[in-house]
Amino acid sequence: MHTLYQLRSGQLKGIKRLTLSENLTSFPEEIFELADTLEILDLSNNLLTALPKELCRLTKLKIAFFSNNRFTQVPDSFKECNNLYMLGLKSNQIEEFNEDILPLSISWLILTDNKLQALPNSIGKLHKLQKCAFAGNELKKLPEEMARCHNLELLRLSANHLDEIPSWLLTLPKLSWLAFSGNPCSGSQRFDLPEITYEMLEVKELLGAGASGEIFKAYSHVHAQEVALKLFKGAITSDGYAHDEMNACMSVGEHPNLIKVLAKVEGDERLGLLLEYIPSIYQNLGFPPNFETCTRDTFEEGKEFSPETIREVAKAIASAAAHLHAQGLMHGDLYAHNILINNEDHCYLGDFGAASFYDTECQEFEKIEVRAFGCLLEDMLILCPIKEGEEYDRLEELRGQCMSENRDDRPLFSEITL
Repeated sequence: MHTLYQLRSGQLKGIKRLTLSENLTSFPEEIFELADTLEILDLSNNLLTALPKELCRLTKLKIAFFSNNRFTQVPDSFKECNNLYMLGLKSNQIEEFNEDILPLSISWLILTDNKLQALPNSIGKLHKLQKCAFAGNELKKLPEEMARCHNLELLRLSANHLDEIPSWLLTLPKLSWLAFSGNPCSGSQRFDLPEITYEMLEVKELLGAGASGEIFKAYSHVHAQEVALKLFKGAITSDGYAHDEMNACMSVGEHPNLIKVLAKVEGDERLGLLLEYIPSIYQNLGFPPNFETCTRDTFEEGKEFSPETIREVAKAIASAAAHLHAQGLMHGDLYAHNILINNEDHCYLGDFGAASFYDTECQEFEKIEVRAFGCLLEDMLILCPIKEGEEYDRLEELRGQCMSENRDDRPLFSEITL
């Protein structure tokens, strides 16, 4: 975090990333003095309502964040920012998104938690668009021009007012990660779960936190065992409503590669679920995408996967996904960073924040998720040091089938054999 004093005194000359949060009501003109080097601008958590027209003077600007400000419309200042590829305007009060105001260089657009009722038709001109987050708005439909966004891979539409998912969306050749819960068009179902109170638990240390909530280690007197307690925030996340994630978790049923849900926790303002405790011998298979990879996961430096490990992971995740889709449940976030694995290659698929229910007669949703599975295979195969042999060739062939831009060429999860 930087300060306005540092900016105005010239101490920040030559920096590539600027982060300012000082209840700003206007754009500091001194930022333009950083034009020769500034690549990332973060003015989130301020009181901004407008931006200067000459923002294009920041010729090196690639990434811009203006979350938690007071914009009521998407600013029209970015059109000539030809190197800008990522724009975040999360949690403002945006109602208007006018035509032709974004540069064609945009590949990552975040407008989560605003008041948008419509998107401009010109969004179809953004041919580089890969990742869009529109959850938590008031969208009633999507412009058909978006069918021209052939590079779109990840789309978050949860918590809107959509009566249907348009058929053209399901045919986009690279779409792999889709979330649409919390809309009139999204279905729901739920297994009955036992309910327990907080008094039946001994809550211990925090195990982790994410967009939708926190996970604590706990001891359940009812189950006489250690468990994991997930407490939901109840707010809109980039994936949608917390209660939709909770309903998805409660509906997955039992599978050896899915974390078992034990009970619903009652008696507190926050929604809570009791989950099977996964010991620390399990680690994340990968890490979330970064600014450079956009839609693709990252891995620790030097990470390698043997063909045998890739096969075991693929077998487990394909089986878990087949189990989910048989119930009409799309995971929506099938990624290495949502998979836990131990030294014996046993793994769990977790994090149902982007899960959505659909009619099982519409197999297009499953074919979308199969492409995400193909991306997972590709990410692991890239890190395989042995790129030859029958095992590798079979996995590479499966990857190609799953990532085919022709949806009809992709197998269903139940058809994948390893």
